[in-house]
Amino acid sequence: MVDFGRQAMARRIGFSPAARTARRMHRLSARMMLKDTIRTRLSQVRPRRLVSGFEQEAAVLMPVFEEAGEPHFLLTLRTEAVATHKGQISFPGGMRDGDESLERTALRETCEEIGIAAGQIELLGRFHDYLSITNWRVAPFAGYLEPPFHAAPRTGEVAEILKVPFAVFRDRSRLRVKRMQRLGRSVDVYFYDYGNYEIWGLTAHIIKDFLEELHLLEPA
Repeated sequence: MVDFGRQAMARRIGFSPAARTARRMHRLSARMMLKDTIRTRLSQVRPRRLVSGFEQEAAVLMPVFEEAGEPHFLLTLRTEAVATHKGQISFPGGMRDGDESLERTALRETCEEIGIAAGQIELLGRFHDYLSITNWRVAPFAGYLEPPFHAAPRTGEVAEILKVPFAVFRDRSRLRVKRMQRLGRSVDVYFYDYGNYEIWGLTAHIIKDFLEELHLLEPA
């Protein structure tokens, strides 16, 4: 016997097949909107390129994805065993190897550090070049991760993998700015508070510029 009461209840609370399909389509549309927005706006940015004044070259991946309908960055907490930036939060990335492209560097380092292969990453574009405190040129690339994905920290290098919502960086109350000496000049250094974590330095600078220049500080 058909229980019409249960069917009516399912429809009211969104358990009907049509409601589930609508939710899936909405999530898919939102993910496509995030990808397309970042790709389109990055293509419209006039990128700043450093051609001299640096000692080494490096690249990082800015992994973005959606979880519970909210855009996030995937960041890493470095261990105390690494050579530089001990205990800091950063994007996956590292030094260029030989004559490989910087895009390849970002993808290779991401796979090595957090176990996400290049085939799982949809590159959306390159952002501005930055000069690190170690006098390296750093090239950031935005890449989209289609959920579900699996990330695993590399022992000895990555202590923890963090999923940080864009909302953290949209909240101005979390941002602090300090004037500090870097490479012989006085510069603004940015700090974001995130629970028990502090995201600061070059990573915070890249995120701040990225969200501002791509007009992503306001929710879609």
